Amino acid sequence: MELQNKHIVITGGASGLGLAILRRLEPNNRISVIARPSGGLDALREEFPKISIQEADLADIAAVERAANALVKRGDAIDVLFNNAAVQFTPRFTDPDFRYETIRREIDVNFTSVCALIHLLLPQLMQAQSAMIVNINSGLALAPKAGSAIYCATKGALNIFSQSLAYQLEGTSVSVKQVFLPMVDTKMTDGRGGGKITPEQAVAEIVAGLSATARTSTLAR
Repeated sequence: MELQNKHIVITGGASGLGLAILRRLEPNNRISVIARPSGGLDALREEFPKISIQEADLADIAAVERAANALVKRGDAIDVLFNNAAVQFTPRFTDPDFRYETIRREIDVNFTSVCALIHLLLPQLMQAQSAMIVNINSGLALAPKAGSAIYCATKGALNIFSQSLAYQLEGTSVSVKQVFLPMVDTKMTDGRGGGKITPEQAVAEIVAGLSATARTSTLAR
């Protein structure tokens, strides 16, 4: 699919990879962003006054429902849904600074909200002549590490869910794709690892891959 003259919905579009996707695609497309309230959204409104912004903490499923319903009520078809937003908490279960309450937040942001948004926005996706659901994933879905066990589990769940959903949507106008990324230089990865790629490099490869593929379900770098 050529990403031109499309209505594109991006979660977590106020920073990091989501913001890089927005900047790359905004000049030639109509963009809607779903992101948690923050100062970054104010900057986003100033830089991109034409985009639509729905404020929602993706850990709050009621807020996710409100954001999705607002998009549905507009009646516009959605050509591409980028499920990009994610959080990662690094303490291990055995660490003294591990916080029990982060378990639910990590699962809800990284996985539950993705399932909810896809279900709620599927009618708008099916209105498009050809639509894509693009789930941004990680190599940790396939090869988990010792730290961030919940994050790795949510990415593993996203992988299986994406494959199953692709089977469910066979024969429809909606395809499901995953992007398995190496470590990207964002706020999430501050102080961790080396050999990172920039968000702009990641987006360039994502866009090239989506433009080149037909209905295959996975893009890997």
